[in-house]
Amino acid sequence: MGKSADQNSKSNSQPNPLHQRRAILQGGALLLTPNFWLPMDSKSSANCTTIGEMDSEDFKASIQIGMVTDLHYADKPSAGSRHYRETLGKLSAASREFSHKSLDLIVELGDFIDAADSVAEELKYLKRINRDFSSISTKRHYVLGNHCVHTLKKQEFLDTVEQKKSFYSFDEGGIHFVVLDSCFRSDGKPYERKNFMWTDPNIPEFEMEWLQEDLVQNTLPVVVFAHQRLDRKTNYSVKNSEQIRAVLEKSNRVVAVFQGHSHQNDYQLINKIHYCTLVAMVEGPQQTNNAFSKLKVAENGSILVEGFFQQKNHNWRQN
Repeated sequence: MGKSADQNSKSNSQPNPLHQRRAILQGGALLLTPNFWLPMDSKSSANCTTIGEMDSEDFKASIQIGMVTDLHYADKPSAGSRHYRETLGKLSAASREFSHKSLDLIVELGDFIDAADSVAEELKYLKRINRDFSSISTKRHYVLGNHCVHTLKKQEFLDTVEQKKSFYSFDEGGIHFVVLDSCFRSDGKPYERKNFMWTDPNIPEFEMEWLQEDLVQNTLPVVVFAHQRLDRKTNYSVKNSEQIRAVLEKSNRVVAVFQGHSHQNDYQLINKIHYCTLVAMVEGPQQTNNAFSKLKVAENGSILVEGFFQQKNHNWRQN
């Protein structure tokens, strides 16, 4: 497919990420109080929230996290709306923005790479993109996506990025974080070597039991990172998401779930838990179609999501 005249005029220059972010940042700010949730009117001036307004002085973040999702990096031609090779430039822009403020850690929410026909080629994709991703922070967390294990086995992916487990939890900045792995078939077998349908993601019983026990033992506000969605019944959702939500709700400490997979901005509040779906980095050409965010969490569970380019802002405050 040929480029449009507008695309050709931009092909030799990439906009300054900071200036571009200011120009197109259109996330609706949202306000959380303990007993009342009110999305602000879409015509409100809050729909053009500036960085200064979002990062208000009275918000005391105990931790700041860089978030990216659905990079789908691959050294192959673009297909449809996915521009695989441009991920390198988009991640570079994210890295420059992240470097402006000190991050405590970074997280990628799955589909870090796109599928390849061979193990060797897929490992090549993984090593290339991880070289850039790992340069951003020494503290990194990887959520497995279906494309991450299209050809690879989970252990091959984990060994390459130097992460011990595919699901686990950790404490940082007074917050308890949970990383989930939904890359299991309905029969409990793990995704690997093209043995699955992408519409059949599940969290198996043994992982659910671990999650229950982990949350029972925890006393801190909780933020969950996932790839496949936990908030809706669609092809992009975990098959047993309703059961997982019940576990999260029972703990009474889960503040938010951040997820990817469906490549779009989306949001739902379900039983006091924020489910925030982030935009894919791979979608669309040029830096104007980039997407990444900074997550700021306070010790009381209040959250600011500072979105860049196509990613929306969110402001969820607890009093």
